[in-house]
Amino acid sequence: MCEICHFENLSHQAQPSRRSLFRIFGAAAAGLAFAGASSAKEGKTPKPQNVVSPDASLELLMKGNKRYVEGDSRRHDFKREREALVGGQNPYVGILSCADSRIAPEYAFDSGRGDLFVCRVAGNFANSDTIASMEYAVAMLRTPLIMVLGHDACGAVDATIKSLKDNTTLPGHMPSLVTSLTPAVKAASGNPGDPLDNAIRQNVIDNVAKLKSAAPILSSAVEQRKLKVVGGIYRLRDGRVEMIS
Repeated sequence: MCEICHFENLSHQAQPSRRSLFRIFGAAAAGLAFAGASSAKEGKTPKPQNVVSPDASLELLMKGNKRYVEGDSRRHDFKREREALVGGQNPYVGILSCADSRIAPEYAFDSGRGDLFVCRVAGNFANSDTIASMEYAVAMLRTPLIMVLGHDACGAVDATIKSLKDNTTLPGHMPSLVTSLTPAVKAASGNPGDPLDNAIRQNVIDNVAKLKSAAPILSSAVEQRKLKVVGGIYRLRDGRVEMIS
């Protein structure tokens, strides 16, 4: 038997299980993360200033928000940044944000290209796709921080509250949003204060917890203190991001 046929025969005899595939992927991710660390030390990353600890990442993020609130945003050289990022990226934070058009994380944190790895969905909840995207940021790009960014007067959360209260079904594919946001709405119901504000806050808290515990990649990075997951609420009136976890 030729060598190629021999390996093909072996592959058919021992197909990896689902659990084995997860282990292989986890090991590959860890290897790539280590390779990324080596590259960062050698100064080969597109933006070396983004190679920071989780705490330093959060400090950078909030300083950017402070500049934005005070109207003191920096002038960004987008042409030079585009050229520097052709060969890769190393964002210092991943943002899970609502898709609301009034919320623009790149502006809200006064960031340049290649700084933020942003996933947006109405209601800023973590599903399999957004978790996988954040896993990519952490495992492949060595992003040290994730922020779940909610905002006041969230239409998706408000629609979920009304749908549950009136026992109505939203049109099209929007019921999937209701399904994802219902746990937070129910958990916050009955609490003192404004029902919408309470549900928005609870939704951020729930999704921070969900990302922290997402195995195998995010939970492991959190345990090793290579990743911090935090939550914030963007205030529409002044653009300030209020940290809640």
